[in-house]
Amino acid sequence: MSKITAAITGINGWVPEYKLTNQELSTMVDTNDEWITSRTGIKERRILKGEGLGSSDLGANAVKGLLEKKNMKAEEIDLIICATATPDMLFPSTACIIADKVGAKNAFAFDLMAACSGFLFSLSTASKYIESGAYKKVIVVGADKMSSIVNYEERTTCVIFGDGAGAVLLEPNEEGLGIQDAILKSDGSGRDYLQMKGGGSVNPSTHETVDAKEHYIYQDGKTVFKFAVTNMADVSAEIMERNNLTGDDIAWLVPHQANKRIIDATARRMGVGTEKVMLNIQKYGNTTNGTIPLCLWEWEDKLNKGDNLVLAAFGGGFTWGSIYLKWAY
Repeated sequence: MSKITAAITGINGWVPEYKLTNQELSTMVDTNDEWITSRTGIKERRILKGEGLGSSDLGANAVKGLLEKKNMKAEEIDLIICATATPDMLFPSTACIIADKVGAKNAFAFDLMAACSGFLFSLSTASKYIESGAYKKVIVVGADKMSSIVNYEERTTCVIFGDGAGAVLLEPNEEGLGIQDAILKSDGSGRDYLQMKGGGSVNPSTHETVDAKEHYIYQDGKTVFKFAVTNMADVSAEIMERNNLTGDDIAWLVPHQANKRIIDATARRMGVGTEKVMLNIQKYGNTTNGTIPLCLWEWEDKLNKGDNLVLAAFGGGFTWGSIYLKWAY
């Protein structure tokens, strides 16, 4: 019997209509287009507007579109994993809410939190359910409403983040395609440099935590940049070395869209030319768990069966990792 691998057999993305441009941001905070573009590569980002809308709405829209594309019923889904740093609420899980909103009555569902690396951690986790033979149809959703935790008076972070979601369908493959290898890492000492201080069990929500603006992202930009640029590049080079791959063997680098300079450094370390790098940070900013699936969605028609892809990310925690996969369709 052939070895079962977990292959991506469908992809869909969804972003809100509202575009928050650098020019509009410059009317809200002391910044300008040149400052933002030169440091991040971002020109605009999408923002989810409307009362009572959250990450589950982004994710549910991505999943509904995926089901339509695959001509698949929601009842066929065995499992939904949602990677999110901005859950609708602490509990129930956003994945449970997405399952309800799309009608996935036979799926069990849970969230996975690894900040910006969550989509990779979720993809690797989901692959084990497929490889074991336990389940046949698993959906991984990366969804974040980052605008809900951004302080639009803090110019160094508010320019970076946007809202968006992407969803992939994983199914068994016996042709040797799909996920080949994953290297995932974390270092909890990074918590001091990238965090949201308020709202958890250590520092529960109070009038004082709200007044102190502790329910927004805090980032020590220089330290995070230094860690990210080293570790994302290192882990991408490591997965290539472990699988005897050169830059010529790679069809596409699919990097987390946090900062163009970090992406460029990773590509250089891998020996991959810029023409092989998926880049949409200029349109969407950093959508956290949404970035990698949104790239795959936008580049879907350029992907060929058997293409070697390296997915790479770095996030708060710190968390980071890389996945090597062969595109399956």
